[in-house]
Amino acid sequence: MTVDFTTADAATLTAAETDAQQAFDRHRGRNLQLDMTRGKPSPEQLDLSDGILTVVGADQTSGEDGTDYRNYGGLSGIPEARRLFAEYMGVTPAQVIIGGNSSLTMMYDAIVGGMLFGMPGGSAPWGQQDAVKFICPVPGYDRHFAICERLGIEMINVDMTDDGPDMDAVEDLAKDPQIKGIWCVPKYSNPTGATYSEDTAKRLAEMEAAPDFRVFWDNAYAVHHIGSGPADVPDLLALCEDAGNPDRALMFGSTSKITLAGAGVAVLAASETNIADALKKLGYASIGPDKINQLRHVRFFGDLAGLLAHMEKQAESVGPKFAAVDEILENRLGGMGIATWTKPEGGYFVSVDVLDGCAAEIVRMAGDAGVKLTPAGATFPYGNDPRDCNIRLAPTMPSLDEIRDAMEVFTTCVELVCLRKILKGSA
Repeated sequence: MTVDFTTADAATLTAAETDAQQAFDRHRGRNLQLDMTRGKPSPEQLDLSDGILTVVGADQTSGEDGTDYRNYGGLSGIPEARRLFAEYMGVTPAQVIIGGNSSLTMMYDAIVGGMLFGMPGGSAPWGQQDAVKFICPVPGYDRHFAICERLGIEMINVDMTDDGPDMDAVEDLAKDPQIKGIWCVPKYSNPTGATYSEDTAKRLAEMEAAPDFRVFWDNAYAVHHIGSGPADVPDLLALCEDAGNPDRALMFGSTSKITLAGAGVAVLAASETNIADALKKLGYASIGPDKINQLRHVRFFGDLAGLLAHMEKQAESVGPKFAAVDEILENRLGGMGIATWTKPEGGYFVSVDVLDGCAAEIVRMAGDAGVKLTPAGATFPYGNDPRDCNIRLAPTMPSLDEIRDAMEVFTTCVELVCLRKILKGSA
């Protein structure tokens, strides 16, 4: 019978702690070497894209209009890729730039450009204004926060909900002209798996904010479902246009977790004004992207239907791993009162909240037993989770058997550390 440790008597808690310690000692003696730190695709997922390496031969490098894609040029991307990924992003080809393999690079460049040269609608570069601040929904993506920290941008936390960030808090903060942006992962958010509601997106589009304020809409998991199919995500660009703020949204995506993680293509979608501004800035840094890789992606997928069919195969690989994580969390920790977790319909992560003050010690102990986890605090700006309660799990890279081993270790550590905290509090 499951025991709620938050209401159990001392004798029950002490006996449970002894059992958990013995289980931990057994796990530590197995000399495991398992890694759940980052959201990487597995070898099985990568194998699904092997065909992309041979789909363009030595005599097949010209575009539909005869352009030789082996040469310089095409700063905004090849027309074929702009059409495909415009449909993917829900915009027009004129509203798209196709970049290199990393959308993170495009986001970093956009913010650096804002700091050095400003954004359309602004009166001066962000870096020449009194201060620059970003709104950061938490828990969130550590690499977003790292960009801000690197560039000296102050980050302000707002809580995530099942429908996106706490919009009452966001709307209040955005009135400050020093607030220049907000980070958003709108579909299967990192790490909670939440998908933004239409109301959340509408409020982001309509709220009072500085004219050079930007919503950094990182739609990294646009087609990464693991269940009944991709969730619907609001059309932020259209909502911003309808609200009279057509330049507010900068939307990003990539195929890094669709094809080959180190050899995908990235996408920026925005208003034509923002696209022209981005190309002007980019023109000083590049004479053109890797057009052969863009062509490979177009020929590999064929069209958006081909891309979506490819993602069905990805879901068949990834879905059982997420199911195993949830099953073990439920069997081992359900009803104990010491942990809650998300049940995402897509994306790459599961977010676990444990008792306050326990996350860092759980991660440390799991590491001692051979299971590497994302550092506690990583899902918050500056690596500081004020409650020390959130842990991000990344189930995609390990095999299914490795996932089961890792989750047995993890749940044992959660049980042991939380029991010790409760016993200490009751002493």
